[in-house]
Amino acid sequence: MQRAALQLRSGELSIVTLIAKPPQCAVSARVSELLRALPAYGPVKVERLLKRCQVSPRKTIADLSDRQRGELIEVLGD
Repeated sequence: MQRAALQLRSGELSIVTLIAKPPQCAVSARVSELLRALPAYGPVKVERLLKRCQVSPRKTIADLSDRQRGELIEVLGD
């Protein structure tokens, strides 16, 4: 998870790519933790985004449903 978070922070890895096709190192990472690794995404913004997409803060990348994955990609891809 730490490697994926560092790649997100540095811009080496896109959050959309990570959600769509997560690497093995990120499948057990919580969605909320990965979102907080993004620049300009603090706890409040992450919480609002997760509520909007109906994703539990404790949900891991591997546990996302197709609908949740699609909504997150749609919102974050803009």
